[in-house]
Parts: sequence; structure tokens; C-alpha cells
Amino acid sequence: MGARATPLVALAAVVVAAAATVWAAPAPAWSPDRVDAAARELPRLHSLLVSRGGELIFERYYNGARRDRPANIKSASKSVISALVGIAIDRRLIPRIETPIVTYFPDLATDPDPRKRAITVEHLLTMRSGLEGTSNRNYGAWVTSRNWVRHALARPMFAAPGEEMEYSTGNTHLLSAILTKATGKSTWQFANEVLAKPLGFTLPPWPRDPQGIYFGGNDMLMTPRQMVAFGELYLQKGRGVIPAGWVGRSCDGRERTRRFGDPVLDALRGFDPLRDRKYGYGWWVHEIRGYETCFAWGYGGQYIFVVPDLQLVIVTTSSPDVSEERRGHRRLLFEVLDELVVAPIATR
Repeated sequence: MGARATPLVALAAVVVAAAATVWAAPAPAWSPDRVDAAARELPRLHSLLVSRGGELIFERYYNGARRDRPANIKSASKSVISALVGIAIDRRLIPRIETPIVTYFPDLATDPDPRKRAITVEHLLTMRSGLEGTSNRNYGAWVTSRNWVRHALARPMFAAPGEEMEYSTGNTHLLSAILTKATGKSTWQFANEVLAKPLGFTLPPWPRDPQGIYFGGNDMLMTPRQMVAFGELYLQKGRGVIPAGWVGRSCDGRERTRRFGDPVLDALRGFDPLRDRKYGYGWWVHEIRGYETCFAWGYGGQYIFVVPDLQLVIVTTSSPDVSEERRGHRRLLFEVLDELVVAPIATR
């Protein structure tokens, strides 16, 4: 690029700089009333919960939502699937993270593309399988297919396993199929036995594919308080439910690659507070106010944030039917969390 910046790049720089100036403003004192007032200005927000050190210090519901009503956590389900895989490996039900998936899908042994035989469980967890994705423009054809697993495995390879990231719910659905084969139980049964029951609740059934495999990575149902309990497991190094080492690796973010998006174009669409996010084992990694944050993220604004340095877990649920990018819901939500929750708590 020459010495003279293009108009697009210049505009992107202005957008990012303006947002950075706003976020650098002095932090106000912690005030639940101010948080509540700001949250009420978000018409798509359903709940906002804040827990610090295991104590729920803020809990509000909006726009008809209730405490006891399960929310569709959308792709935040991927973080739950990751936890189940970690537990299964710890119990030797899955031999190791490097286990090739051909172990569970023997038809791959005769696939014309030999790279598919090199795909491991870890590649699925990190969205680096190399398989062309089933999300975004390919999602409809995938979920209307007669066999979701076969459809996902039949996708062409765009890169060798481990080389590049492409976000794809097909990857986590393959993990659900692997869990079903490895444990001899449905993903729903296994999740209730090893995860929900130790936390004191029961997960209701969620959708299954035509072969009866529970949807891996979408449409799980949890109440906001259950989401908080799940997040606190990661704050407390697994608490004997999830292996502590697995928690650490899940929140060890890896750099994204070119197939995920263009940061300049992201900025031009409107400042994205998650523009520099990384990805671990089914969890996203980002900084909020300079604090490293591991978070589960679902379409529409379903979040579980874990901020270890502040002993903080923040949960939000929103309308699951509309993109959170519409009318700046994500940006406005992050302004509330950054300026009125994280910053004041960090200075207490």
C-alpha cells in the first residue's frame, strides 16, 4: 500500500480511534441502578447477570424474560460440547486430543482426499479441520440434508488440517457424534450425567439430527443462572467437574486466519468490540478493559464471559432470532459491560 491511505482504510481508522476514545473514559463507581438503566435501553436484551467470586451481585430480566425460562444459547452450545469432550478424554472414553476422527468415521479411510484421515479431535475443537464449513451460506443445505454427519464429512478440504480456521457448526456436530459413539450414550444423557447433575440442574433435550444425534454446537437450552454456574466452573479451574488443564487449554486463544474475516471491513461495517478475538477449544478469547476474557458466544447476543483476574462471570441473553449486529446491539451491549460493569468493578 502506498503512502496515501485509501478512503476505506482511513475511515476504518477513524471508527476504531473514536471507539477507543470512548472506552478509555474514566470508570464510574459501581452502580447496579446505572447498569439497570442502561440495560433497559437495549430492546433485544433478555437478561444480564453478574457474579463475582461466586456471589451473584446483579440479576435483571428484560422484555418479557423470566429467571426460570430456559434461553436458547445458540452457538454458546459449542463451549458446552468442548467441556464434554474434555471430560470424555479425562475419563479415557476418547483416547486423547490427537485421536484421528477416522477412528469414529471409518468411511474416511476410503475418501479420495487423504487429508481427511489426518483430521483430529483437536482440529474440530479449534475449527481447523480444513473441511469447508457448514455455517453461514452453507447452513441451510446442511441442516436440511438427510444425514448431517455424512454431509459435514463430505465437504471439500480447503486446507490441510491445522493450517487455517473456518468457523463451522459442522465441526462441533461431528464432536457430538464422536461423544455419542465414545460414551455409548446420547450427548444429552452424557451432558446431564457429567456436567449438569454436578452443578445441580438438568438440561432439557434440544434438537437432534435425522439419525438422532443431538445437535452439536447449537440450540441448547439453559437458564441464565445455569449459564452463570457453567461459567463459574471455568473461573474455578473446573472444580473437579472439568479437568483444570482442559480449562486452561480451552481459553488459550489461537490467532484467527484470513478465512474468518477482514478487520478493516469489519470496522467499516461499524466498530466491532470483538474484532481482535481469538479462538481456543470452543471458547473465544478477547480483552475487555485490558483483562483477558474467555467467553462463550451465541447468535443474537448469548454470552458467558469469564474474567479470571477480576473473579468475574457475566451472562447475557438476547433475542435469538435477530443478528446482534442489527442496530448495533453488540456494540451497545459491550459499552454497558465495559463502562458500567468491568471498569467499575476493576477499580473497586
